[in-house]
Amino acid sequence: MSKLTHLDDSGAAHMVDVGAKPETLRKAVSGGFIRMSDAALAAIKAGDAPKGDVLGTARIAAIMAAKKTSDLIPLCHPLGLDAVTVDFAFEEGGVRVTATASLTARTGVEMEAMVAATVALLTIYDMAKALDKGMVIEEVRLLEKLGGKSGHWQAEARP
Repeated sequence: MSKLTHLDDSGAAHMVDVGAKPETLRKAVSGGFIRMSDAALAAIKAGDAPKGDVLGTARIAAIMAAKKTSDLIPLCHPLGLDAVTVDFAFEEGGVRVTATASLTARTGVEMEAMVAATVALLTIYDMAKALDKGMVIEEVRLLEKLGGKSGHWQAEARP
């Protein structure tokens, strides 16, 4: 079994020292889905949600959250992100969120992309809960990562 990188020799949690690693271009893509009623989906599409621009607000919240990931997830390195993008796609039964984070650094941005997607989904819920309190957030996962020692990784398509 390989050594866990976030534990020292005595088993105590610590932040991994990435100082000797080379800086490389790194990118991560994550996504998720929020299932909702047809009425809530129609209101979001039409821009008629009671709290206003649902997707615009979710995009800003996601970008802000990605920048604060190290404040939320223990042992994450604070990163100077080069870019964070958040895209939305209307699908039958809900909205799909895709978040991408990138930078040139010594450590990856998977957690920043995951936090961005998750906060976008939570913000959609908050902005539209007056229309549908039974919305379900699902399928939050890493879709792709590039850069670093492990190179390129892509999730297998789900049925």
